[in-house]
Amino acid sequence: MDWVNVVVQGVLAGGLFALLGAGLSVVFGVMRVANLAHGDFSILAAFIAVTAADLMGLNPAVSLLIATPILFVIGYGLQIGVLNGVLERAGDAVPVILITFGLSIIVQNALLDAYTADIRGLDLGSFETESIPIFDQVSVGWFPLTTFAASVAVFTGLSLLFNRTRFGRALRATTDDAVAAQYAGVHTRRAYASAFGTGLAVAGIAGIFLGIRTSFGPFTGPVRLTFAFEAVAIGGLGSLWGTFWGGILLGIAQATGAQLNAGWGVLAGHLLFLAVIAVRPQGLRTWAVPS
Repeated sequence: MDWVNVVVQGVLAGGLFALLGAGLSVVFGVMRVANLAHGDFSILAAFIAVTAADLMGLNPAVSLLIATPILFVIGYGLQIGVLNGVLERAGDAVPVILITFGLSIIVQNALLDAYTADIRGLDLGSFETESIPIFDQVSVGWFPLTTFAASVAVFTGLSLLFNRTRFGRALRATTDDAVAAQYAGVHTRRAYASAFGTGLAVAGIAGIFLGIRTSFGPFTGPVRLTFAFEAVAIGGLGSLWGTFWGGILLGIAQATGAQLNAGWGVLAGHLLFLAVIAVRPQGLRTWAVPS
C-alpha cells in the first residue's frame, strides 16, 4: 500500500510540474523560443501574491485574479516592445533566447531589491494540511488535489483555446508559416505577443500554487525553470498534452526516488529526463494525447 500512496502523491505533484511547464510549452509551441525567464516570472507572481496579502490581506487563491492579468500584460508588452523586433531583425530565435536570459537576471535582482533575500511562503491556512482518507495508509490532500484539478483545467482550457477558437487558429497558422499567415490577414506580431502573454499568465498561476506548496526567494526561479523544462522535454517539445504527461511522469519519478532514499527525489526526476532524452530525443509526444 505504501507504493500506491507513492504513485498517488507523485501524480498529484506531477500535476503541479505540468502546470509549471504549460506556459513554457505554449511559448515554445508558437514561437519556437525557450523562455529562460519562465521560472523567474513564476516567482514574480508569488511575490505579487505576497504584496497582495501584506497590503490588502488577500488570500493567495484570490491573488490569482491580480497576478495572472499582470503577468499577461508584462508578457504582451515585452513581446511587442522588445522581442518581436529582435526576432524580425535577427530572423533567428537565439538572440531572443539570450534576451530572456537577461530578463531572468533583471527579474531576480529586481525582486532582491524590492523584497530582500528573505525566504517567503504563501499561507492558505488549514486547507494546506487537510486530507481525504482513501484507503488504509493512503490519503489525498485537499490542496494537492485542487492543484491537480487546476492543472487539468488549464490544459483543457488551453487546448480548447488553440483548437476551437479563431484566436487559436491564428496562432497555429502563425506557427506553421508566419508569412502565409500575414497574407491571410493574421497580425503575427500580436499573435506572438498574445502567446507570450498567455505563457507568462500560466506561469503566474503555477507560481502561486508553488508558493503555497513550498517556500521561495528571489533566486528560486532557475530551479523552477529546470522542472518546467524537464516536463516539456519529457512530453515532447511543442506538445501541450505531452507536457501534461511529462509532468506526471516527473512527479512519479521524484516520489519514487524519495521513497527509496530521502535524498534521491529530485535526482530521480533528473535521471528520468536524461534517460528520455538519450533514448527518445523527441520526447513521448507520439504516445501522448494530442493537443
